[in-house]
Amino acid sequence: MGRLATLAVSCLNQWSLDFDGNKRRILESIEIAKQLNATYRSGPELEICGYSCEDHFLESDTLLHSWQVLIEIMVHQSSSDILIDVGMPVMHKNSTYNCRVVFLNKRILLIRPKLQMCDSGNYRESRWFAPWRKLRTVEDFYLPGIVQKHTGQTIVPFGDAVIATSDTCIGYEICEELWTPNSTHIPLCMDGAEIIVNSSGSYMELRKSLLVLDLIKSATFKNGGCYLYSNLRGCDGQRVYFNGCSSIAMNGSLIKVGTQFNLKEVEVTCATIDLEDIRSYRNAIRSRSNYSSESYHRIYIQDFSLSRQTRKIPDPILIDFKCLSPEEEIALGPACWLWDYLRRSKQGGYFLPLSGGIDSSSTACIVFSMCNLIYQACKDGDTQVLNEVRTIVGQQNYFPSNANELCNQLFTTCYMATENSSSQTRKRAEELSSQISSYHLSVVIDKVVSSVISVFVSLTGKTPQFAVYGGSPRESLALQNVQARLRMVLTYLFAQLMLWVRGRQGGLLVLGSGNVDEALRGYMTKYDCSSADINPIGGISKCDLRLFLKYFRSKYSLSSLDDIMNATPTAELEPLIAGRICQSDEVDMGMTYDELCVYGNLRKQNYCGPYSMFCKLLLLWGDKYTAEQIAEKVKHFFRCYAINRHKMTVLTPSYHAEAYSPDDNRFDHRPFLYNVMWPWQFRCIDQRVEEFNDKKNEIPRYHLSLESNRSEKYAVNV
Repeated sequence: MGRLATLAVSCLNQWSLDFDGNKRRILESIEIAKQLNATYRSGPELEICGYSCEDHFLESDTLLHSWQVLIEIMVHQSSSDILIDVGMPVMHKNSTYNCRVVFLNKRILLIRPKLQMCDSGNYRESRWFAPWRKLRTVEDFYLPGIVQKHTGQTIVPFGDAVIATSDTCIGYEICEELWTPNSTHIPLCMDGAEIIVNSSGSYMELRKSLLVLDLIKSATFKNGGCYLYSNLRGCDGQRVYFNGCSSIAMNGSLIKVGTQFNLKEVEVTCATIDLEDIRSYRNAIRSRSNYSSESYHRIYIQDFSLSRQTRKIPDPILIDFKCLSPEEEIALGPACWLWDYLRRSKQGGYFLPLSGGIDSSSTACIVFSMCNLIYQACKDGDTQVLNEVRTIVGQQNYFPSNANELCNQLFTTCYMATENSSSQTRKRAEELSSQISSYHLSVVIDKVVSSVISVFVSLTGKTPQFAVYGGSPRESLALQNVQARLRMVLTYLFAQLMLWVRGRQGGLLVLGSGNVDEALRGYMTKYDCSSADINPIGGISKCDLRLFLKYFRSKYSLSSLDDIMNATPTAELEPLIAGRICQSDEVDMGMTYDELCVYGNLRKQNYCGPYSMFCKLLLLWGDKYTAEQIAEKVKHFFRCYAINRHKMTVLTPSYHAEAYSPDDNRFDHRPFLYNVMWPWQFRCIDQRVEEFNDKKNEIPRYHLSLESNRSEKYAVNV
């Protein structure tokens, strides 16, 4: 006889320190779960206070307000007769832990702290939280007085334990514990936990969602069981966008998967499972019966079961589920991030200097994608999105007639030309702006540039020249940079005043359009495109942006993107020759964008220094280039990287999408002042080239002293 249980996972768009809003969204998810007849509701990591509170986790206020919100959730009528866990920080013995609080009918059953901290990528959990090291152990936790008044409890269990209902056993692992080699779900399943609940704050990276879902499936493939995965979604105040995809899996297969990108602040995913299917699956794995596990402390709930008498049938497994492609992720993820940022910052829209190139056009297309998502949400009856749009445009009865009309309200673009700008890029910018219906401007800024240069000439008596007119490289570079920086100054002037010109309240947020490869190479003017309010493509490679534009052109029939994709990338900061562009980004950089992707992955994800990168590229590119050519490519990349690393300290907050991002703020903690000659590292490369050419690879010779004729084996220059 089957035991059918309906279980709910939640995907919430929380906002750090927005205790009112976070509480409202949590309660809404509980209400939806109950409407779907769920007997268990789980939610994302740290959902009460928001995941990205960072150093606010060190403040007693954050702990206090979290308890206050928990009380209001527990006593709310929606929380009756359903087993619930929520995420919040809890201080125990003067250390703060990242916890799940499990409760039923106004009584706390367990406070389960996180066992493994995540400190990689954008995560810094050990800065604020302690890991719980006492495995399979619980201690007495004395509840704050304000909680005791409402629960009638003084002491509750705190630690690594499981919940036992009358019909099943529930175990917990929190986010990072799924990713560790010795995942928590393994001993939990071996000790009989049939349902594993994971509450996560997993952020989006391109191509990551498939990996997460594979981990969730594999968690129950060898051991059987049901896995409940709740994840955050949205921008809660940082560069990252949480990935969504709350899901339910059982016995190695996905049953339900929530959406990855959506404007809904609350999404509840439910599945009905048969607990007997877990038992029969496990019993058939005979090798599993040969193992034993140390027992967990069990917290028994009297007279409560997850299974119910119902006419429902178990949900089938998903057969044809497909994750979004990287192009779709670029179209949707940054668009949702922009929407969260716009509505929560209470600004009137976005302003973008539109150059007619791939990067700024990609940014414009992402804004247009945002407008399509907003329009569709309004059309589908999402009153919250509609009310927020009305607030932004300042019209109480506004309803967008279509995405293009909305784009004209929210998005201003401007082509800023100098004498070095071509008619081709002007045309491309105008055509794209026309097809997406942005409020478009076009202006020539030569007078501004000439005025600034004239100040220098009058002061010094020297007139700098471009290289094509006989000027030195530093003269030419200075003349290019002054154009770029003046565009930034004018951009902020227009952003502050254009809504005033149009008779509307508020200002516009400035969008950046530098990609992750240019940030890595440092191919940008400091305080030009490296300076904006936010940048939706700052974590995306040029290669992926090309794929995105191809996809976007097909999806929205934007014919203007054809010329943009086929054009040679150029900054258009040097004089034209016979009216034609003579500058190429890849020529100026001394490397292609495809090569930059390879360098970026090897540097960040494979943790390669110059020498180890050279050795790997010798194998990867050995059939295309000589050892000397590869060595020079590696040296050139690292010289450029080191010279320009300081630009990352002023990098516009960028949507995080690429795992090799050089973002200095949190993700890529490396120096910004280097010895750009890399003398030791490059000398090792030269010696390796010599060995390679001498065909003596079988017996590598490593000369790692500072000078080959020095007697000291280990010499250090300080």
